[in-house]
Amino acid sequence: MTTLAEQLPHVAAFPHALGTGLLIHTEHPLSEAARGRIGSFIERYESVLSRFREDSTVARMRAARHGGTFVFPDWCADLFDLHDRLFTATGGAIDPCVGEDLIRLGYDASYSFVVSPDAFGYDSSDDAFVRSDTLDTAAAQHFGDAIRTKAEREWHLGAIHGRAAWVNDVTRNGATLVTHRAVALDFGSCGKGYLVDMIAGLLADDIDRVDEANRSQPTSMAAHDHPDSEISPALERRQTAATPGAGQCSNPNYVIDAGGDLLVNIAEPLTIALEDPSDASRAVGTAELRHSAFCASAPSRRHWGEAAGHQLHHLLNAIDGLPVDDVAATWVAVSAASSAYPTAVADGLATALFTTPASRLSHCFDFNCAILNADRTATQSEGFPGNVFTR
Repeated sequence: MTTLAEQLPHVAAFPHALGTGLLIHTEHPLSEAARGRIGSFIERYESVLSRFREDSTVARMRAARHGGTFVFPDWCADLFDLHDRLFTATGGAIDPCVGEDLIRLGYDASYSFVVSPDAFGYDSSDDAFVRSDTLDTAAAQHFGDAIRTKAEREWHLGAIHGRAAWVNDVTRNGATLVTHRAVALDFGSCGKGYLVDMIAGLLADDIDRVDEANRSQPTSMAAHDHPDSEISPALERRQTAATPGAGQCSNPNYVIDAGGDLLVNIAEPLTIALEDPSDASRAVGTAELRHSAFCASAPSRRHWGEAAGHQLHHLLNAIDGLPVDDVAATWVAVSAASSAYPTAVADGLATALFTTPASRLSHCFDFNCAILNADRTATQSEGFPGNVFTR
């Protein structure tokens, strides 16, 4: 079995992409023009969709107190379609409007990790009163329950407490979004995977450019000044690759790695370790990949502090706005031939499995998965391309 470095010896790095960095492993070096197009599109992508940039379209939506009409690039339409599907499949537990909850919990543009005073709606000094020795155990419990009930009514987290919701507060016409209030969108559930799929289309399109250049005189490559113009052929390429019977051999061999979100298209299987969410130096399993997307999710990668009895991390149930605490990690594999956006689907489902059973999601999506629960028990689907080792 050959190693990844032997199969794909060339690596192009985009270290600042989406905050995690992005690596592209290829058989042959990327041309400078291809690097420029990809780098330019990453910048364009973030300038539109990143809630961590003050100049992004998403940031303008949050700043628009009375809402407005926001025209996104055409290539965003399929991302919005996928969020429609995820919202429906999870009953609203996956919702890009969860951005407001993340901000209130401290995962904001400045990475303050300071919980907003109105997030949980009560003063923690009430808890001290509940623990007072002047009350017997039963009275303290009763009083504590009353405070928590009152507090939960005053919380500002989640759709159930009035936060905007994707289907209720955002009207969509293709890639145009209309709102009537400030809405804080976060596309983190599948946005990184969607970027990977876009880049895969650009890689395939670059092969056509090279072939055309070999048949004719070189032409000017000023397209990185207009990155949106590159995406139509890239989309067509992704859709062609996902057409049954189209096969994979017409596409370049590559591995795209965006902070662990993988799109793999290689001749010999790539074996990867499944990271233990409790100890990044250990593995809890392995998987083998050839022509598929593979994404993982775990709160251990982004967590901070505690509030109101909840360990704070970025994997929330958008219905109540609270971090999910009964799942430790998920891994999802999606065949590259099953979707025009396999990495986006895998990325979104790796998040959705924190809120929604795999059996329910399987009615809406074609995927395989493994789940490590908080109690260290594990389950995996029959077609999962690997094994999880349990204690």
